Amino acid sequence: MRTLDEGEILALAEMLRLMGDPNRLAIILAVRDVAKSVGQIATELGQSPSLVSHHLRLLRAARILKAPRQGKHVFYSAADQHVERVIADMTEHVGEPVSHHAGGDG
Repeated sequence: MRTLDEGEILALAEMLRLMGDPNRLAIILAVRDVAKSVGQIATELGQSPSLVSHHLRLLRAARILKAPRQGKHVFYSAADQHVERVIADMTEHVGEPVSHHAGGDG
């Protein structure tokens, strides 16, 4: 693994901070398998469209989500396989028993 410079560390910390917010993480998970519109995400999560739009703007600016326009609608999904892999790895990590991590090897 390569060493990150200070700018990369700050960018990574900001990306993890954005993904660490429960509302934004729920949005990322909601569009993990199927691209969805603001309205679809808001309905699924029981949040207002304006709140969802606010979070989507931040996630899109950080290149966590992409938002291609299809006609009059914009559909949000993971920006690339890196984002999908991070979410999949962390989901797997959270699901592992605590004893699996208790080995003290790191």
